[in-house]
Amino acid sequence: MKIVDLHTHSTASDGTLTPIDLVKEAKNINLIAIALTDHDTVAGLKDAQNMAEKLEIAFVPGVEISVKFQGPGHCHILGYFIDYENSVLKETLASLHEARAKRNILMIEKLKSLGIDISIEELKKMAGGGEIGRPHMAKILVQKGVVKDFDEAFEKYLAKGKPAYVPKARLEAEEAIKIIHQAGGLVSLAHPYYLGLDEDSLIRYVAELKNKGLDAIEAYYTDHDESYTQFCLELAKKFSLLITGGSDFHGENKPEIKLGIGKGNLRVPEEVYEKLLEAFKARAQG
Repeated sequence: MKIVDLHTHSTASDGTLTPIDLVKEAKNINLIAIALTDHDTVAGLKDAQNMAEKLEIAFVPGVEISVKFQGPGHCHILGYFIDYENSVLKETLASLHEARAKRNILMIEKLKSLGIDISIEELKKMAGGGEIGRPHMAKILVQKGVVKDFDEAFEKYLAKGKPAYVPKARLEAEEAIKIIHQAGGLVSLAHPYYLGLDEDSLIRYVAELKNKGLDAIEAYYTDHDESYTQFCLELAKKFSLLITGGSDFHGENKPEIKLGIGKGNLRVPEEVYEKLLEAFKARAQG
């Protein structure tokens, strides 16, 4: 089976492979297509696209945007085939970047109030020029011996509701969908499992997003088991949505997740990419 991976992250956000190395790895493992969907940034897309053209692997310029969600979990929106030079998209992401920078300072201050000495300079060095986030804080906490591993850093300090946590700036879902559409892209609901909703509530939420312009749902995902994947496929059919899928690869920040295959059982069929591409071309032609 020829497979694709339409949900990945690079050093432009919180992954550990550069955009160029990510595309090289995708080629090495014989993926047919790859999307780069960094969190709230398009900074790595040009480099990734150029390398994909050189290696002759299909590339989808993407983005993953965190949105406000009144529920037990969290909601992310994926944008595909976006024009990453679109001014409205770039300005919106720049404002989110600024808000994230302020959030990082506030989290550093909270850690210091807990007796943990951590600096923005250390975080910048850890991020290697990419977007600073909680994974970098977690790594520093491990290095300093404050916690024994990455998971404990989140469970004890950095996760939602923990002492050093500061809420992330988020767009309304409708706003994120509109901006992605303005940039010529298609919109998919990322990893529905992490919304934390029961089946009936998820059906209602997908209906709500569909009315706001949702184009697709991420049915194939690392943490979706076979039955949940099937449920998402049925949702796609019910609401006439496209299907997307991917590993949510982050490199060494999530070493248990491998590019293309997730935790070993993921297989996103080539036709998922082909149908997404077909829909993008049809919309672009009006």
